[in-house]
Amino acid sequence: MQFYNEMSSPEGTRDHYREFSAWLAQQSPEALERKRVEADLIFRRVGITFAVYGDDAGTERLIPFDAIPRIIPASEWAQLEKGLKQRVQALNMFIHDIYHDQRIIRAGLIPAEQIYRNAQYRPEMQGISVVSDIYAHVAGVDIVRAGEGEFYVLEDNLRVPSGVSYMLEDRKMMMRLFPELFARHRVAPVDHYPDLLLDNLRSVAPLGVLDPTVVVMTPGMYNSAYFEHAFLAQQMGVELVEGKDLFVNDNAVYMRTTQGPRRVDVIYRRLDDDFLDPLAFRADSSLGVPGLLSVYRAGRVTLANAIGTGVADDKSIYPYVPDMIRFYLSEEPVLNNVPTYQCRKKDELEYTLANLADLVVKEVHGAGGYGMLVGPASTKAQIEDFRARLIARPEGYIAQPTLALSNCPTFVDSGVAPRHIDLRPFVLSGKDISVVPGGLTRVALKEGSLVVNSSQGGGTKDTWVLES
Repeated sequence: MQFYNEMSSPEGTRDHYREFSAWLAQQSPEALERKRVEADLIFRRVGITFAVYGDDAGTERLIPFDAIPRIIPASEWAQLEKGLKQRVQALNMFIHDIYHDQRIIRAGLIPAEQIYRNAQYRPEMQGISVVSDIYAHVAGVDIVRAGEGEFYVLEDNLRVPSGVSYMLEDRKMMMRLFPELFARHRVAPVDHYPDLLLDNLRSVAPLGVLDPTVVVMTPGMYNSAYFEHAFLAQQMGVELVEGKDLFVNDNAVYMRTTQGPRRVDVIYRRLDDDFLDPLAFRADSSLGVPGLLSVYRAGRVTLANAIGTGVADDKSIYPYVPDMIRFYLSEEPVLNNVPTYQCRKKDELEYTLANLADLVVKEVHGAGGYGMLVGPASTKAQIEDFRARLIARPEGYIAQPTLALSNCPTFVDSGVAPRHIDLRPFVLSGKDISVVPGGLTRVALKEGSLVVNSSQGGGTKDTWVLES
């Protein structure tokens, strides 16, 4: 299988990497190793960790950081940005539509059962208006490059997408370790993301609120992304709260403070729908705020992202996104989907079962690299186990070709070697749609691995978008 190399082509070093490649050639493995150790020490001191559920080795881990950046030229980024904005605009229109007029269902483009039987569909949101009709205020869209270098959307993350703190901290680390590189390259900045996020959240405050109070709501310190929740609250200059810090009174949400109750207008919530309000969803949830849904339905508080947004980032809905773009925007998609087989369809299930050894099979509600089969990297026993799961519950899975993910030079134990990568840019929807140039590049550190998730041993790189 041929892999697109981000730095090199058969003709030599790619133009946008030429300056960096010359610098890298002058670095000894010992010098790079010293920088890696320094980065790990700083990250650990600052507390940039993530929790691994069920991990016997301990609850906190560093995400490995690689000092060789992923570089994207301005022309490629312009096309990516255009495609990302188009996609998220269509997804927001889709979510609004399914909770209101259901035009796309009546047009026969998406079967009704795909929505109404979706675990993330929230009937409580039917007919409820949200500010500016925006549901996915923050989206993390996973992008891969395959084949001859074409970009594809691998999945849409619209519920509580994480990783932006690593994007910001990786940039700070690179500027600390290698300041000379930023004198040689015109790298687009990313450090304004917290300000952009805060402006975005303030712009979707309930109607009539001129000076909104914004908070970040976390499930608590044992959540895998707690560092990010605390980091973003601190960077935006807003309060980090848990459900127990909030209460509902007189159809409004208040925060307990040392000066007394304070009205809250916008909640950037980092916990799933099920745990938000024990009176409306899971009665056993101690993480949420009793009565929150009633205030939300009355339009007196904004939740970002909106309740019920997850129906649009389910992998069973993913195959329909190109049709959404055509339907709502009357445009052709700028970014292509990965070809996808829906195992609930008899002929596509038969094809999947006949080609399991060559395909990647994913649970439609799965995340984090769990619950999936990578056919070429699996044993016969693993394939047969997945075959039984597919036959028992075909509607719970999709299948895709095993992509030849692009690779990027990465500093590993054996030296500089190619490793497979993806990219998660972050798209903000408020008064406008905006994208910070770059995103989180995740790298599969195991040789030959195509799984980049941190929970599966992946690391991160700084992502440079060069300014033209």
